[in-house]
Amino acid sequence: MSDKNMSCIRVEKITAAGAPKTERHNERKNESYANVNVDVDRIPLNVHFKSPDTMTYNEYFQKLLSENKISTRGQKEGATILNEVVIDVNTRYFEEHGGYEYARQFYEEAYRFCCKVYGEDNIVSAVMHADEINKAVSDELGKPVYHYHIHVVAIPTVQKEIRWTKRCKDPSLVGTVKEVINQVSHSKKWKNTVPILDEQGQQVINKYGRPVFRKSYSVLQDQLFEHMRDAGFTDFERGELGSTAEHLSSLDYQIEQDKERLSEVTGKLKEVRQEVNEAKTELQKVSKKVENRQKVSATIHEIDALGSKGITGKYTISKEELDSLKSLAKEGVSSRAEIHDLKDSVSYYQRQAIDLASRLSNVKEKLREVTEKYERLVEITRPYLTALQRFPEKVKEFFEKLIPQKERAEEREQPMPKRKPRARDEWGER
Repeated sequence: MSDKNMSCIRVEKITAAGAPKTERHNERKNESYANVNVDVDRIPLNVHFKSPDTMTYNEYFQKLLSENKISTRGQKEGATILNEVVIDVNTRYFEEHGGYEYARQFYEEAYRFCCKVYGEDNIVSAVMHADEINKAVSDELGKPVYHYHIHVVAIPTVQKEIRWTKRCKDPSLVGTVKEVINQVSHSKKWKNTVPILDEQGQQVINKYGRPVFRKSYSVLQDQLFEHMRDAGFTDFERGELGSTAEHLSSLDYQIEQDKERLSEVTGKLKEVRQEVNEAKTELQKVSKKVENRQKVSATIHEIDALGSKGITGKYTISKEELDSLKSLAKEGVSSRAEIHDLKDSVSYYQRQAIDLASRLSNVKEKLREVTEKYERLVEITRPYLTALQRFPEKVKEFFEKLIPQKERAEEREQPMPKRKPRARDEWGER
């Protein structure tokens, strides 16, 4: 897991049908949450930089539409009408700079950045979440640590010039601008327009002779990073190019994080078990040596039995008994220091075994917690995974309708098909 603090911005497409679900999550209107890290007691600490107040997201959209501030001209049914922009930096970044208050200042500036991108009137809601605990960092630091991030819901619009056509009754107006509208269009808002240059500074051309452009979201990453640095927020880096983390959903991200934690804890468990086994082996060796030395001590009663008392009252021993006694005496003297050292070793390894047993118990408890959390996350995603396994094509079709696929590079490289001219309206507009 990287120790770097990296900024991350991702943009999700939302239809009118999908807006209520996003709203319930962002505005904390649910009774329970798929993200098991949400601490409902901290919901009052969430900060709104802009709130839809009593209106829903769709009602706010309709309000701007009725006031002619936006236009859905040319949109198809079920099209994207909202963007959800999620911005965050590693949890440790905010913890190292003061926590909640620093995060509040940071995301207030991030909100200003979004206003530049979309226009403040087009911002439906902007809320900083301060109620999602980061259990991995909390465990490491020994205190509750929360992951601060902001959800900004905005209407993607582009200015479009509507011109008078040949059907206009006044020939002098043909070709001139009739009006400029703020057209709601995700695809045009995030059209790739920044060219990719080669080493000579020339624009890269694909095999079809078409110019190649940078992904618009990658450009957005650059713009956010530069904006925040210019505003005085440093000590973090731009998100890695091509990183999949910035495109994961909140639930997917939690699953990936917990998989990493589970892997780390499992690795630590193996290390501790290995240390315990090594300590047990060493303890067995030392115990064997002590046992052998204790056998020597057991011959003391044999020494006591050596010799016999004569008529004069003195004890006499044979040469064999004397040699045996000398041998035992020499061995006893030389073994005293070794026995003392072995007893110290036994005491040391006993303490080691107790300490390692305690550590093993703690690691097992952490493993149990992470495993339970992972299993809960798997249970949450089980319906989707089951459907994906049994009906992959149906699931793919469902999500293509629900969330249109992102633009693919190979699609851009295909020649554009010729379009048939459409019927003109009464003003001659296409």
